[in-house]
Amino acid sequence: MYILERNGKETAREYAYRVIKHNIIYLNLIPGSMVSENELAEEMGISRTPVREALIELSKLKVVEIYPQRGSYISLIDTGLVDEARFVRLILEQAMVEIACDTAEEADFLALEENLRLQEFYLEHSAKDKLLQLDNEFHELLFLLSNKKFTYDLLGGMMTHFDRVRRLSLSVIKDSKNISDHRTLLEAIRKKDKEAAKNIVTKHLSRYKLDEDELKKQYPDYFK
Repeated sequence: MYILERNGKETAREYAYRVIKHNIIYLNLIPGSMVSENELAEEMGISRTPVREALIELSKLKVVEIYPQRGSYISLIDTGLVDEARFVRLILEQAMVEIACDTAEEADFLALEENLRLQEFYLEHSAKDKLLQLDNEFHELLFLLSNKKFTYDLLGGMMTHFDRVRRLSLSVIKDSKNISDHRTLLEAIRKKDKEAAKNIVTKHLSRYKLDEDELKKQYPDYFK
């Protein structure tokens, strides 16, 4: 498990929640695997209680399953929940990129361009975790420049399901289509072409459906 650095004002429960969720998304905690509260607590250097509380919160997101007397397990990937998360994000991002076409300024384009160059660098060096992180940061920047940061934060829990599949896809599908999508989206926003921006977002957030059969073929034990 990858242990994140604890933030100064973070409670033990918040820290446990963030670390466990991160490791679920990045597949360090394998779908279907059992997790031990004691082992998680020891690795994070905290007591067992906040770990238990974090697992309960994550069970509400349906990424952890808790069975009395049997233990806690990382949920298998449920494609129904993945589709639902993708649907919500797609509806919001279609509206968001239209706003971005009206509100984006030169400083925003510079930040997005910097992000894209980092994506290209880490693609070249096959750093899959960094690619997913930067992909999410690119979309967060779009929400920020559209003054919709609170909306982006609200998506966080639901996106856990979608993000797991996106991380798995980076291990299976070796291409640069995601970065190409980001670059064409950036150009559409720069040109204030709302229709093109919406079409690009729709294609971008639907790519995993093209990969779904291959993901299930290579990792059948990960899926319900």
